[in-house]
Order: sequence, then C-alpha cells, then structure tokens
Amino acid sequence: MSSAGINRRSVITEQVAPWSEIPQLLRGGEAGTLVPVIIPRHRQKLWWMLPLWAGLFALLSGVMLTVQGGGGGAAALAYGSLAVTAYVAGVVLVLGGALWWWRSSIVEIEQGTNGILTRYGAISRTLDPGRHYLWHPWSRVDFVVDTATEIPYSAPVVACPTHENVPLRAIEFFLKFRITDAVLFVRTIGAGNFDLVLSAAVQDAIRQRGRMVHTERAYDLRGSDVHDMQELLTRQLSRYGVRITGCNIPDVQLPAQYQQHLATRERVAKEATAYEQEWGLTRKRRIDSLQMDIERAKKVRDARIVEVKAALNKAREDVAQLLEEQETDAQKVRFEIETRGRSGLISAENEARAQRRLAQAYRDNRAVLQYELARRRLEVGAQLAGNAPQPVVVRTDGANGGGDTSALSTLLTAQLLPSMQGLPNGNGAAPRGGGNGGRAAAKAAQAAVDAAAQLND
Repeated sequence: MSSAGINRRSVITEQVAPWSEIPQLLRGGEAGTLVPVIIPRHRQKLWWMLPLWAGLFALLSGVMLTVQGGGGGAAALAYGSLAVTAYVAGVVLVLGGALWWWRSSIVEIEQGTNGILTRYGAISRTLDPGRHYLWHPWSRVDFVVDTATEIPYSAPVVACPTHENVPLRAIEFFLKFRITDAVLFVRTIGAGNFDLVLSAAVQDAIRQRGRMVHTERAYDLRGSDVHDMQELLTRQLSRYGVRITGCNIPDVQLPAQYQQHLATRERVAKEATAYEQEWGLTRKRRIDSLQMDIERAKKVRDARIVEVKAALNKAREDVAQLLEEQETDAQKVRFEIETRGRSGLISAENEARAQRRLAQAYRDNRAVLQYELARRRLEVGAQLAGNAPQPVVVRTDGANGGGDTSALSTLLTAQLLPSMQGLPNGNGAAPRGGGNGGRAAAKAAQAAVDAAAQLND
C-alpha cells in the first residue's frame, strides 16, 4: 500500500449550500469528505413584506384620494382617477406580496434527512421528510441532518505498537455510523468536532487492540472480531446521538524488516507444507499398498476360515452320523438286553409260577400221602391183627394220657413185634410161630418206613 493510501482517512464536515445542492452533498460530498450536516443558504429574506406594505400604502392612498375628491368638477375626476389607480396598485402589490410570502414559506426536506427548525435562533422542533410551510417570518431551517444513511468512515492508525512494542506500519480501521438524534448531534458537537472526537476514539481503540496482539500474529487482525470495539465506540458516541452500526479491520501493514522476516517464514512454511503434502502422498500410497495387502490377507483368511468351517461342519456331520450309529447300536443292544431281560423275567416268572404250582401240588400230594399212610397204617394194622397168633397191646400212654400214632411209634412197634412173636432176628433164627404171618408183618413194617421217609422228604 502506498503512503497516500496509508494516510488516507475520511473527513467529516458540514457545509453551507443552497437547497438545490443538498441532495448531491449528502450523497457524495466533495473531495472525499463526508457531509452529514448541511446548513441551507436562505435566499429569501423579508423582501416579501415590501410589496405588502406598499400595497397597504397604495390602498390607504386610494382611500384618502376618494375622500378628497368628494366635490365636483375636474378636481374630483382627477382624484377619482388617482384613487382607482391607487386601489389597483394596492391590490396588485398585496396579492404579489402574499404570493411571494406563500412561495418563500415552502420548505422541502429530502428523504432520509431531518430538518431542524429554529425560531429567533432557538431550536424549535425537527421537520420530517416532505413539504412544510413556514408561515412565521422568523422561522427557518438552520440544519439538514442525514439520519437514515449509514455513513462509512475510514481511520488508519500509523505506528501502532504491538505487545512486544514493535510499531506496526499502519492499521486501517473501517466503521459505519448513523446519526440517531439530529438535534442532539447538532446542539452537542457538530460535524467538524465529531470528526476529531471519532478519530481520537478510533485511534485509542485500535492502539488498545494492537497492544493485545503479538507481532507475529499481527495479520490475524485482518477480518478479526471487533464486536467489543464496536460496543466501546457506541457507548462513547451515544452521548452525541450517534450509533456505530458496524466496523472491521480490512488491512494491517507491518514494518519492512519484519515483513521480510514474515515472508521468509511464509516461504519456509510453504516449503514445509509442500514437504508435508509430498510426505502425505507417499504415506497415502504406502497406506493404500498396506491396505491392499491387508485386504488380500483378509480374503485368504476368509477363504481358509470357510475351508475350516466346511471341514468342521463335515467333521460335525461325521461325528453326528457316528453318534447316531453308535446310538442305534446302543439302542439295539439295549433292546436286546431288555428283550433278554424280559424273556428271562418271563421265564423266571413262569418258573416261579411252576414252582409255586409244584409246591401247591406237593402240598396237595402231602395230604394225599398222609391219607395213603393212614390208610396203609390201617391196612397194616388190620393185617397184623389178622395174622398175629396173639394180640399184643402196646401201651404208649404218656403222662398226660394221650395216644401217640406217629410214624416213629409205628416203626418201633414193627421192629419189636417179631422179637416178641418169635420171628427171625438178625442172626437168621426163625421165630417160634407160623412163618407167613411174620413175613407179612415185616413187609408191612418196611412199607410203613418207606412211606414215612417219603413223607419226610
């Protein structure tokens, strides 16, 4: 940036101009100046009163001439003619003065501005945009203030020190403000003094901000957030009826030596960035290659996992089939064992049933045998009683007087009878009595002993 550009700053001023030039000055100003306040140049004075007074004088003169020409003759005619002339001149002058008064009382306020009306030099009120009629002879619009336009203002700060006390070449500060109270602005400070106050306030705010920034980060001020500065300036300028609507820092200029240093740093930073980008590309290629290898390994691993899963499923199927076969065999063996067990159980039950029946039969046969034994006993007794040469009575009464008819007693009786009747003994001697009877008795005794033995079995 050139020195002229660095030192360029806006100038706020007020100008005196006719009503026809007010729109042009409010919109652009002259030679880069900002003109928010214009003092209208009033061409109309009190000249419109001259024809009014002259007309009134002519009318009074006509009245006087009419009174003087009350008689007859040429004098009356002359006074009459002068009176008519005075009346006509008075009416024309009065109408001309009234028209001049009406025309000079018209005031047109430009859109977006406010006019300040004064009467006898004192501020009376403000006039809104549009046409107004000032009938009072001493009422006039002394100021036209722009209250709608946001006025741009540029204020560069030269040699602003940083946190390290390094003076920056320049800091350009740009703001926009708007006049909110025209009467307060004109009565309190005015446009010329406001330029000085605003410039000082901006200088102070920028220098405070510059003291907070390190030199190496001075370029960070470009486009930085200056909302706090805007609030500070608004608080300072609100007493003058002005509000700051926006501000920013568009440019910062560093010292030449430090700028070269920053240029070197930027060049080194760019080279580092280029190296980083190159290394990033190399790293990306390597990462892509590794990812391809990883994907390939994943595919091989997935294929092997599929094979292993297939083999595992095959093994599981084989094991399941083997288990089914073994379970079938075990089921067969279990069924065979159960069948054998059931067969053995049935056989055992049948055998037990047969044994029970046999035992029952034995019990039934024992009764029969007892009956047969008793019958044979009777038969033997009968035979013995019939064949014996003499009766022998054997008393076997016990202490209680009961009879003993058991097999043992019968056996003993059969053993003793031959000896008592002379039958052959163990030495082969023949008994004394008849031989047929002894032999029959012996046979009967032997039959009784065999029956007793079977019964005991």
